[in-house]
Amino acid sequence: MGMEQVMGDVEAGRIADDGTVYVRMPDGSDKAVGQWAAGDPAAGMEHYRRRYDDLVVELDLARKRLKSGNTSPAQAVAVANRIKEALEQPTFLGDIALLAQKADAVIELADARRVELAAAKKQAKEDALARRTAIADEAESLAGSTKWKATGQRYRELLDEWKALPRFDKAAEQAQWERFSAARSRFDKIRKQHFAELDEARGQAVVVKDELIRRAEALSSSTDWGETSRAFRDLMAEWKAAPRAGRDQEDRLWAAFRAAQDKFFDARNAVFTERNEEEVRNLAAKEAILAEVEDLFPVRDSRAARARFSALMGRWEQIGHVPRNDKPGLDKRLRSFEKRIRESEADHWRRTDPAARALAQNTVDSFQASLAKLQRQLEQAQAGGDDRRAAKISNSMESTKLLLAAAERALAEYSAAD
Repeated sequence: MGMEQVMGDVEAGRIADDGTVYVRMPDGSDKAVGQWAAGDPAAGMEHYRRRYDDLVVELDLARKRLKSGNTSPAQAVAVANRIKEALEQPTFLGDIALLAQKADAVIELADARRVELAAAKKQAKEDALARRTAIADEAESLAGSTKWKATGQRYRELLDEWKALPRFDKAAEQAQWERFSAARSRFDKIRKQHFAELDEARGQAVVVKDELIRRAEALSSSTDWGETSRAFRDLMAEWKAAPRAGRDQEDRLWAAFRAAQDKFFDARNAVFTERNEEEVRNLAAKEAILAEVEDLFPVRDSRAARARFSALMGRWEQIGHVPRNDKPGLDKRLRSFEKRIRESEADHWRRTDPAARALAQNTVDSFQASLAKLQRQLEQAQAGGDDRRAAKISNSMESTKLLLAAAERALAEYSAAD
């Protein structure tokens, strides 16, 4: 039996008796693609088919990689063209027309991919330029900012973003860069000028505060307590109005000024303490009474609070003078406590006033009656199938319920006061 008789694959090709391997061309003719002298014709056919399958796999892989973006259109076309060239001198067995169609399909897909990539590149170019324009716009809007730290940080962020953007149109990008750079330079110039002026102001602050320290030290040994105290208050006002020096210098200057101030007031306090021991004891006694008064609050029983306050005021009047500087503060606290007691008495009267309570009850009754009336109207509307009127009445009922709840809370206050 000859090879041609055992082969039987007339579509892909055949192996002749002399071992020549033929492939079936699209026009129906046979073309020699090689020799098979290794024995079994079926094995030979399989060997040459695998060559064909390898080309199919290569084209399918190129197509998949092209779709996924893992290869360029040029690389995929190179594979397809190489395989199309192989079709002219085939060394395999398989459907040549189908393989040619696959190669053409890859080339067609590559052309479409080129169009997509060109469009994507164009869009990326437009997006990058738009973002650079937006960065330049924001940079110009920040050029006059006086938020030095935050704005400086924002300029650094914008610069980092600029550097990370893809490059396309050098001329267009350069125009936006010049806007960005000019705006940042304007900000830097204003910031430098500000800090230069600040340094100058701080230098002036040192001169001014050194003079205030000199005057404070000259007063620190005075024993004219009243006049010198007023002088120190004036010096403190001047200190607060003076510009601030640098942090380290400001701390040093303040320590020197405060030392002169403390020297005077420590001496004055020592004299006053020695001179006014009784007044200091009286101050402590009145502070203790104020503490007892403070325990009356919050007031739960206004009558009892008034009685206790009157008793404490009797003790208060028996105590002598306190230091003059402390008297205004004591009197202010006392007036505040007395005012709160009067307010508690007034509140108690308001909550126990029969007329006001009757008015609150009438208000509750009125809203309850209105609610009952609305309930009847609602039932009538529902019974008559008038959904629109029923909804309107329901809304009115919700509003009336809220008003009733508020009126009941007001009435409850009068009940709580009984």
